[in-house]
Amino acid sequence: MTHTGDPAVDGDGLDAAFAETVRRTGAAVGALYLLSPDEQVLCLEVLSGAPAELAEPWMRVPVAAPAPVADAVREERMVWVGSQSEMARSYPRTAMALPYPLALAAAPVTGVRRWGALLLMWPAGRPPYMTGREQGNIVSSCRRLARVIEEAVERGRPPAGTDRPRVLPHGTEGRDAGPAMAAADFAERLPGGSCALDLAGRFTYLSSGACTLLGREAGQLLGTLPWQSLRWLDDPTYEDRYRAAVLSRAPVSFTACRPAGQWLEFHLYPDDSGISVRIVPSGAQPPPVSASSQVESGAVPSRVGQLYQLTHLAAALTEVVGVQDVIDLVADQIMPAFGAQGLVLSTADAGRLRITGYRGYSPRTIERLDGLPLDTGFTPAGRALGSGIPAFFSNPEEMRRIYPEAPHISGKQAWAFLPLIVSSRPVGICVLSYEQPHAFPAAERAVLTSLAGLIAQALDRARLYDTKHDLAHALQQALLPRTLPVIGGLRVAARYLPATRGMDVGGDFYDLIRLDDRAAAAVIGDVQGHNVAAAALMGQVRMGVHAHATLGTPPDRVLAGTNRLLTDLGLDLFTSCLYASIDFTGRRVTLASAGHPPPLLRLPDHAARPVDMPPGPLLGIDPDAEFPVTRIPLVPGLMLAFYTDGLIETPGVDLEDAMNQLAAELSRADDRDLDALVDTLLRTSGTAGKRTDDVALMVIQYTGP
Repeated sequence: MTHTGDPAVDGDGLDAAFAETVRRTGAAVGALYLLSPDEQVLCLEVLSGAPAELAEPWMRVPVAAPAPVADAVREERMVWVGSQSEMARSYPRTAMALPYPLALAAAPVTGVRRWGALLLMWPAGRPPYMTGREQGNIVSSCRRLARVIEEAVERGRPPAGTDRPRVLPHGTEGRDAGPAMAAADFAERLPGGSCALDLAGRFTYLSSGACTLLGREAGQLLGTLPWQSLRWLDDPTYEDRYRAAVLSRAPVSFTACRPAGQWLEFHLYPDDSGISVRIVPSGAQPPPVSASSQVESGAVPSRVGQLYQLTHLAAALTEVVGVQDVIDLVADQIMPAFGAQGLVLSTADAGRLRITGYRGYSPRTIERLDGLPLDTGFTPAGRALGSGIPAFFSNPEEMRRIYPEAPHISGKQAWAFLPLIVSSRPVGICVLSYEQPHAFPAAERAVLTSLAGLIAQALDRARLYDTKHDLAHALQQALLPRTLPVIGGLRVAARYLPATRGMDVGGDFYDLIRLDDRAAAAVIGDVQGHNVAAAALMGQVRMGVHAHATLGTPPDRVLAGTNRLLTDLGLDLFTSCLYASIDFTGRRVTLASAGHPPPLLRLPDHAARPVDMPPGPLLGIDPDAEFPVTRIPLVPGLMLAFYTDGLIETPGVDLEDAMNQLAAELSRADDRDLDALVDTLLRTSGTAGKRTDDVALMVIQYTGP
C-alpha cells in the first residue's frame, strides 16, 4: 500500500486512537483511510470489525470516485447514509458491491491539512438518522486522529508501509482467542452447541454434534474456512450469507445439502467477536439447483468476494472517460484487488503494441518493451492478443520454457497476459505481474478473463473519446485569438480555461476587434454543447461577428446579422453572445446581448456592479429577432469584465447572487496589473478546482485619450 509521503504515521498511537473512536461511536466496522502523496487516492490504513478480504474492493479509493469516503474528503463534510435504499440512490456503485442492510458515516480527517477519512458502519437496526451529539462525537474523533498523525509527523516516525491494512481486534480485547474461549463465547450467545466462526470466517469451535452433521472431525475443520474445507459449501451463495452476517451484524439463515442428500439449516448469529452457527437437519424441499450438484458437475464456483470485486470494478469501468482514467482505475483498483505489483497496458496501433500506461516497472524496461510488433515472439503478448486467449505464468520457469528471454527483462515472477478484444477486434493487452510466484486458481482466471472484456470496452471508448477531445481542443485553440490587438487607450487581459478532465471541450470564445483609430469592439460568446460541433460553430459565430463588426455595423445589427447566418445554417445548437462597441470619439460604450450574462462595470472609484441591460434571444432561434442596445458613458478608468456562465454557475447558488459576488471581488481587486486581476477573479470564483464548463474571461479598461 502506498502511504502518505508526508505523514510519518506512528502505527501504535494511531491504532489506539482509531480503536477508541470505533468503540466510542458503537460502530460494528471501522476503517481509516489516508491520502496518497499526490492526494489523488485514499489508501486503507487500519480496519476493525471485518477481515481484510472483505475490504479488498475498497483498499484504494480515488478521491474523484463517487464513494462516501471520497466525497467526505473532496467536499470536506460528513457523509451519512442511513439505509440500503438511500445507498442505492446516492451511491449506486457502492450499493452494488455492498448489498447489505447497514448504515454508514464517512468524515474527513483534517488538521493542518487533509490527511484522509474515517469510515464507520452500523447494523441496519440503528435509527436511520444521526443525532447532533453523534455528529459532534465523530467530528471530534476525526480531529483527534488528525492530531495523532501530526504528532507522529513531528517525531519523524516512519509509516508502517505494509501492502495490506492493519486489522485490529474488535470487541475481543483482553480475551484469549483460542478454542476454549471461543467455545465459551459461543455458549454465551446460544443455548446449546453447534459451531463458531471468527470474523474472518474460520472455524474456532465445533461441538460433537456439529462434527457429526458436517461429516468431519474437529481437527480437520478448526482454523479453516467452511467453503474451503467442505466442498459442498463451496458456493458463492453460502459465502455471501457469511458476508451479510459480518457486515450487517444481523442473524442470517440458509439451507444447504451435504452429500448423500441430507439437507441442513444453518442459522448465523453474529456479534463483534464472531459468529455463532446453529446447524439442524432440515425437512425443507431442496432448491432447484443444489450446491452439491454444481460441484459434482465439475463447475468450480468463484469466491463471492471476487464476484463482488468484479461487480464493483465493472461499475467503475462504466464511468471512466479518457485513456488515462482507464489506466488509473486498473492501477488503483484492479491491481490491488488481485494482489499484482506491476501493470503494463498497451494498445494495438499500426501493427505494434504501444504502451499507454504502466506501474511497477522502470522506464528503461518500458522503453525495451514499447513498440513490439503484434506478432512478437519475445513475450506472450503477441500470441495472447492474436489468439484472444489469456496466458497465465505462475513462475519464471513456466515463462522461460516458451519465452526464454522474457523473464530477465522485468525481473517479475508471475504474469497474467489479458488480451483486450472488442467485437473480434484486438484493442490491446493488459499485463498484470507479480514480484513473487503466484498461482492462478481457475476461479481467479475466470474473473480476470471477464474483467479483460470490460477493460477492452472501456479502453476502446476512452480512445475514441480522447481522439474527439483532442480534435475539438485543437479546433477550439485554432479558432480562439492567439493574441489580442494592442489598441491605444485600452488595457486588456483575457483567459480561457477548458473544463477539467472528464468533460468535453466547449464553445466559449472572446475577441477584441480594432475597428479604426478611434473605435474598437469586444465580443464574448458561448455555443451550446461540449463537442467538436460546438467548437466548429464557435468558429463560424466568431467569424460572422468579426465580418459584420469590421463594416462599422451597430451592435444590434451585428447580432441580427450573425443570428440570420446561424438560422440559415439550420443547426440545432444555440449561442449566447455579448457585443460591445467602444467609441473613443463619442465617449460611449454601446452594448447588445443575445441571451448572454451582462458584463461587470467598474467605475473609476472602484464601485462595481453588473450592467443593467435587457437581453435579446439566443442566436440561432428566431431569424427576425431584435436585440436591444444599452449605452454607458466612457470615462477614463472605467473597466468592463466580460465572462461566460462557467465563471458564475455553481450548483445551489442563484445566478444574480453569483454575479453580485463577482462584482464585489472586482471592486476590491488591484488594477495595476490586469493579468493578476484576472487571475484573482478566477481564483475567488472557485474555478481553480473541478469545472463542469469552460470559462472565458476578458477585462478591458479605458485609460483615456
